[in-house]
Amino acid sequence: MRKPKLHLKLLILALHSLFLFHSACSEVFFEERFEDGWKSRWVLSDWKRSEGKAGTFKYTAGKWSGDPDDKGIQTYNDAKHYAISAKIPEFSNKNRTLVVQYSVKFEQDIECGGGYIKLLSGYVNQKKFGGDTPYSFMFGPDICGSQTKKLHVILSYQGQNYPIKKDLQCETDKLTHFYTFILRPDATYSVLVDNRERDSGSMYTDWDILPPPKIKDVKAKKPADWDDREYIDDPNDVKPEGYDSIPAEISDPKAKEPDDWDDEEDGIWKAPKIPNPAYKGSWKRKKIKNPNYRGKWKIPWIDNPEFEDDPDLYVLKPIKYVGIEVWQVKAGSIFDNLLICDDPQYAKQVVEEIFANREVEKDAFEEAEKERRAREEEDARRAREEGERKKRERDRRYGDRKRHKRHDPRDYLDDYHPFYHPMEFNYYPPSCRMNYDFRASKG
Repeated sequence: MRKPKLHLKLLILALHSLFLFHSACSEVFFEERFEDGWKSRWVLSDWKRSEGKAGTFKYTAGKWSGDPDDKGIQTYNDAKHYAISAKIPEFSNKNRTLVVQYSVKFEQDIECGGGYIKLLSGYVNQKKFGGDTPYSFMFGPDICGSQTKKLHVILSYQGQNYPIKKDLQCETDKLTHFYTFILRPDATYSVLVDNRERDSGSMYTDWDILPPPKIKDVKAKKPADWDDREYIDDPNDVKPEGYDSIPAEISDPKAKEPDDWDDEEDGIWKAPKIPNPAYKGSWKRKKIKNPNYRGKWKIPWIDNPEFEDDPDLYVLKPIKYVGIEVWQVKAGSIFDNLLICDDPQYAKQVVEEIFANREVEKDAFEEAEKERRAREEEDARRAREEGERKKRERDRRYGDRKRHKRHDPRDYLDDYHPFYHPMEFNYYPPSCRMNYDFRASKG
């Protein structure tokens, strides 16, 4: 009975040793969870500050969080440029897997703005780090309106930036999401969102960095004897005798001459025609498999004479900095959990660790949404009541003016009762007008 227990202990010990060996072999080049002392590692750039266009970051866990102690840096000012960077020990991804991962949460209705990160090489003046600073890698969401929900993957090769050709989509809700990029020494890659593969492929096909290894032979032509008919007429099929004499329509055998039919007035009665069930249309030979069928002819692929392979295609310039450089119409994005390593498994464990509180974050968000909707409904109710109050006040003032209005006598006259103003000539009655005229003429 003791042997199985001993074997189990040895197995556990072996697995533990294997895990420790794997951990020892993997390397973390940079990891930032924005805990105590993070400000000493990051430099806020002065780019655009003299123009009044530079934003600042707020250290916070956000309005809804799975863990209030898990804080990140949040864009704080609307319609601003943001640029911040951290220096890391220089490393190269040559002959090793590169894993870049971070989390971002758009608490705001972002409208238009980025949420990506950059890896930089060579010397960078961090106080001047900005949108025109060269970078080796850019990765993350870029949102603008309802149309643009792009997930950028941009690689630099020999000083030129190449965006991925695929249309990758990012998340647009207001919860935390992890974005992971894995680049392997064979130039294959994977893009993960929340530990789920969103896409994968090869640098050779999904970026226009090198000419394609294979191209279609534009000079090729289909051989004259190429038979691409999958089915052919059966040469042994013979038309049945009398087939062509079968009429398409026949007289309806069930039809009867009406009782009131008069041959002299209506003519000779004829039964109406109906489709002939024995008629099968024009005769055609049956189809059989073509024994000479060679498939649909396709233009062949040939080696591209302009292609020159680069075994170091996947190798970035030695990485020395990581930075966040974005512009946002509305601020409120929280960046956190930056990780650069060579172990996809460790990156996966980080996501699982943070997402242990995923449901708590969702519940907090739903509660915040309920409170927001309640506030909006209350504001709308108050606005309606204020509008109704102002309308009643206007109606009351209008009613008072109408009641106290000084009436003009002319309001009660018509064409048969002209109004005579005392200063007008027509004021005097007709019997007095002559005297008035006389007095006026005598001066």
